[in-house]
Amino acid sequence: MDKHQSPQAGEKERQRGYRLHNASIPARPLEPALYLVATPIGNLADITLRALETLAGADVLACEDTRVTRVLLDRYGIVNRPFAYHEHNAEEAGPRLLAALGEGKSVALVSDAGTPLVSDPGYRLAQLAIEAGHRVVPIPGPSAPLAALVGSGLPSDAFLFAGFLPTKDKAKRDRLGELATVPATLLFFESPHRIAATLAAAADVLGAERKAAVCRELTKAFEEFRRGTLEELSAFYADGANVKGEIVLVVGPPDAKPAPKEADVDALLGALARDMPMGKAATEAAHRTGLPRKELYDRLLALKERDED
Repeated sequence: MDKHQSPQAGEKERQRGYRLHNASIPARPLEPALYLVATPIGNLADITLRALETLAGADVLACEDTRVTRVLLDRYGIVNRPFAYHEHNAEEAGPRLLAALGEGKSVALVSDAGTPLVSDPGYRLAQLAIEAGHRVVPIPGPSAPLAALVGSGLPSDAFLFAGFLPTKDKAKRDRLGELATVPATLLFFESPHRIAATLAAAADVLGAERKAAVCRELTKAFEEFRRGTLEELSAFYADGANVKGEIVLVVGPPDAKPAPKEADVDALLGALARDMPMGKAATEAAHRTGLPRKELYDRLLALKERDED
């Protein structure tokens, strides 16, 4: 393909459809839009019907690695020519995909595995498409962080996906320190050769007794969930365990601080109110104790009235 052509320029009309259990299913036409399609993170059977129809029906199919995406397309009998879009060619390929959208074409974007825009350059393409007035349509499906979260056994009511930690030890510990008090379960991507060092740093910075899970090779034949405290997991992987495959590290939230005693709160309010206005004193007390500012302000008023009596 000439590098100055639009993706799939000059392509003959193809049969748009997919194969499922030896049945051929036609794909309905897609409206012009950028479709962000989640693909399997290991087990190809995790693809959704909507994703198959989108991959088969899109005018343009953009992906990180055409060889990886071709395996998925061949599995389901999809005849579509993948167009490479990744961090190394985004500046050149991005405008060509936007031009296709401008021509009224449907563009589907996939990553090698999982949900696009999670730790890949797709967010920039989506941002530019939105700025240009094009529709952006998510096609939800597999996600390694969510699979790890629900399989870890750790709280899932609030969670924070933090991507990859820095590779340098000091930067890694600094980043963990920034996240130490976040009242949520933490999710990190990690590589096999760095998991031991990361667990050792996490145990030091976040606390040895904090619950965690190392989730490896999710949805694949050798899927593994190893659960325990950060200290226990650090000891296991420090012993030279032969680690292979992709990893999501899940760390449970910090223990809730015990509620401060009333006498201690009153003493804090009194000390703060001697040096600053009441409103500012209530705000500072709320920051230190975690109690609601209005409740502390009303309490400070009551203390002041009592002292005046």
